[in-house]
Amino acid sequence: MGRAPAARGGAGGTGTPRPPRGGGPRHLYERARRAWDRPLTAYYLILGSGLLITLLGLVMVYSASMIYALQLSLPSTYFFRKQFLAVVLGTGLLLLASRMPGKLHRALSYPLLVGTVFLMVLVQVPGIGRAVKGNQNWIYLGGPFQLQPSEFAKLALILWGADLLARKQDKRLLSQWKHLLVPLVPVAFMLLGLIMLGGDMGTAIILTAILFGLLWLAGAPTRLFAGVFAITGLVAFVLIKTSENRLSRFACIGATDLGPEGECWQAVHGIYALASGGWFGSGLGASVEKWGQLPEPHTDFIFAITGEELGLAGTLSVLALFAALGYAGIRVAGRTEDPFVRYAAGGVTTWIAAQAVVNIGAVLGLLPIAGVPLPLFSYGGSALLPTMFAVGLLIAFAREDPAAKAALAMRRPGVRWKTMRRRVKKRPSGER
Repeated sequence: MGRAPAARGGAGGTGTPRPPRGGGPRHLYERARRAWDRPLTAYYLILGSGLLITLLGLVMVYSASMIYALQLSLPSTYFFRKQFLAVVLGTGLLLLASRMPGKLHRALSYPLLVGTVFLMVLVQVPGIGRAVKGNQNWIYLGGPFQLQPSEFAKLALILWGADLLARKQDKRLLSQWKHLLVPLVPVAFMLLGLIMLGGDMGTAIILTAILFGLLWLAGAPTRLFAGVFAITGLVAFVLIKTSENRLSRFACIGATDLGPEGECWQAVHGIYALASGGWFGSGLGASVEKWGQLPEPHTDFIFAITGEELGLAGTLSVLALFAALGYAGIRVAGRTEDPFVRYAAGGVTTWIAAQAVVNIGAVLGLLPIAGVPLPLFSYGGSALLPTMFAVGLLIAFAREDPAAKAALAMRRPGVRWKTMRRRVKKRPSGER
């Protein structure tokens, strides 16, 4: 009797069944799910989305700012050149943060917090601090350069708070509400007080969101969370009620009329810009609203110019990139066993997501105009530098995942060549 031929399946006749090669929806779904669950997915999402947001923002800063620069009798590339320089410096910070070990990140937290507080105090010293559009939040550095220390307060609070909570978790102290709140909440309120001395309500909102994010990640009970929220809400209500400017911003939510004194001018013209963009926009550089109609076209309302020139397709692309960055940050925070990485990654994700929501919500007329830039996208080196450093932190955390580290090691040419040589040696003598 003849012998039945051996079953051949998989590569090399090992008998392992191959997955079906059909092109049906289920097969495509399974392939996409396997690709999405790969160890390096978060790493590539953070790197790719952060890079694309920054590059697209650089293009839109040039397009949105050229007319404003000419109105100030400056070269049309004036703001673009400054933003390009900030991107170059920020790229260096991103690469530095992505290569720094976790211990160095933690060691950096205390000097960064102390230095930020010192600079924020200097802002209030006459002759050193400078007011811009009513907000005393800037330090003049000479020439065309200024520094806004409150932007670095976000990064400082995240790193310092993550290190503090991680050390307390190691000592099993976070179950006690005193250790959960002190000194995290008092230090955050000190930073908020220094920010509000300068009148910057927008940055205070983002810092509050970061504080809530850290408390939530630390497992704060609902009643404690509600208490901090109630105190913060009461303080915000008093600050808004005592300021005509802030009250007028709330009155312009969803406004379609400029108002008797033009108090809703910026909000209404932001909607005009978005509405005139249509599906694919009027074309890059062809915005009408940036010709003096829309204030802050390259900073707080750059998303409106993006909608006018690139249309709904452009704005949805920006939203998709921020969604990918946010998902990757949540994935890094959720899959790590290191408490510092979890708190820091969650804090950075909260910061970027909350600031994007506040900025875009204001442009869409759904939230009051808070005066915060769109992260990585709007003009402004003081906002861009710490944000790019924070993205570098997320990249470093994604790289430190054991599975991601092994996958990256396998991609090195030397490692791959050695692995291939081992596989060749293991083949039977009769196999080709």
